[in-house]
Amino acid sequence: VLEQNSIKKNVNMLLIGYDLGSSSVKASLVDSKTKKVLALAQYPEREMTIDAPQENWAEQHPSDWWSNVCKVTDLLFENTEFCRKDVIAIGIAYQMHGLVTLNSDNEPARPAIIWCDSRAVSIGDKAFEEIGRKNCLEHLLNSPGNFTASKLKWVQENEPETYKTIRKIMLPGDYIAFKFTQKFTTTNTGLSEGVFWDFKNDQLSETIMDYYGFDYDLIPKIVPVFSNQGKITSAIANEFGFDPNTIVSYRAGDQPNNAFSLNVLEPGEIAATGGTSGVVYGVVDQLKFDPNNRVNTFAHINHTEKQRRLGVLLCINGTGSAYAWLRNNLAEDMDYFELETLANSIEIGADGLSFLPFGNGAERMLQNTIIAAQFEGLQFNKHKLAHMVRACIEGIAFSFVYGIKCMHELGLDPSVIKVGNDNMFQSSIFAKTIATLTHAEIQVKETNGAVGAAIGAGFGANKIESLKVAFDQENIIKTYQADKSKLEAYTKAYEKWLKLLETKIK
Repeated sequence: VLEQNSIKKNVNMLLIGYDLGSSSVKASLVDSKTKKVLALAQYPEREMTIDAPQENWAEQHPSDWWSNVCKVTDLLFENTEFCRKDVIAIGIAYQMHGLVTLNSDNEPARPAIIWCDSRAVSIGDKAFEEIGRKNCLEHLLNSPGNFTASKLKWVQENEPETYKTIRKIMLPGDYIAFKFTQKFTTTNTGLSEGVFWDFKNDQLSETIMDYYGFDYDLIPKIVPVFSNQGKITSAIANEFGFDPNTIVSYRAGDQPNNAFSLNVLEPGEIAATGGTSGVVYGVVDQLKFDPNNRVNTFAHINHTEKQRRLGVLLCINGTGSAYAWLRNNLAEDMDYFELETLANSIEIGADGLSFLPFGNGAERMLQNTIIAAQFEGLQFNKHKLAHMVRACIEGIAFSFVYGIKCMHELGLDPSVIKVGNDNMFQSSIFAKTIATLTHAEIQVKETNGAVGAAIGAGFGANKIESLKVAFDQENIIKTYQADKSKLEAYTKAYEKWLKLLETKIK
């Protein structure tokens, strides 16, 4: 209490960061002067519902996101004495690749089609061939694939009456910024993750817009990632208790933002996260692309035409979502720390039980293949819940290792992987498996995406002088090194898993 009172006396400019995931909304309160984290909150505690009206579809309603932003803000201030009126800037991180459609009443025309929805795969694949693989990879750095542009084309083709009502399209973070400011805005990083951005011409892709037959007016105004993106409305100021001059000053997809929060900004640096999905994210300074489309390249938060900073992103749909499924269906009364203890009672390799975690739609890493999640080698007379938990954690870790090996071909060979102290990386089994098989040191840092978003807001509002100063304290709380004594056991289990994966892909 004394420390909080002391801080309060010296604080008159607060930053708020929101991290809109598909599981929950996280929020942070940060002192703009010291960059000290003053409070953290998350809502809801259990994962948000993802609706699946048809197989391999995934939808959420934007109004639910906004309701959770409101609730998490109340939670953030509930147990502190800091004043809402001292908030000066808002940063927003958000789940990537989603499609939000607004009608003329500025209400969602339909539920959001989120990142793990697979309905548009065939549309994007067709566009890839008809536009031309070379053209797409050189200009977009990606196939149109299952990204936002292809999802919008699906709406145009399959819900024409709804499509006619659409006034603006947005990414999830654009929608949250709109709710705060009532301004239609987006960013070049956001457009790149939707495969709307032409990297060669450094502009909105006319090729994509014209090929899909989209009206250019559907795209919001493009604003810089770090900038005054709009002042909050008076109604929001009253509802939230914020100063009416508060601005939204930072916005980025969750994975570029996660890398930013871990101080991964320069070529060769690597970040990873194991939330609902799993991601390995590396920064390069060349217009690189994967001809096999296993990994994707987007504009990083500090990318400019003159100083290229591109994020090479490997995404695995079924990571935390796979572990959550196992817990919710097989061990509902146990928390994740109890499951870790259970898994630790089983040797590496889970006594011959393997698990593929790919049960959350089309996997980009597997070239948009849908192979479904599955246990292999389950024997009723020897395998128990503990074996299934161990196999689940290892299977998720093995998918990370597989992806990192794919990234080697683009010149990313990490000796250090930076991660936050949350989600799957709270599991020592998970982290040690990756460290041992990749021979990389895993640095666990005390931060999260909401903190990164708040820091980004401070820089965007000119309250933090530089990105270098923003992360002058590394906050490394633990590291994981390769365990050479167990390399043979890990390798044997991984090779068995890899052989299983290859048979399913074929």
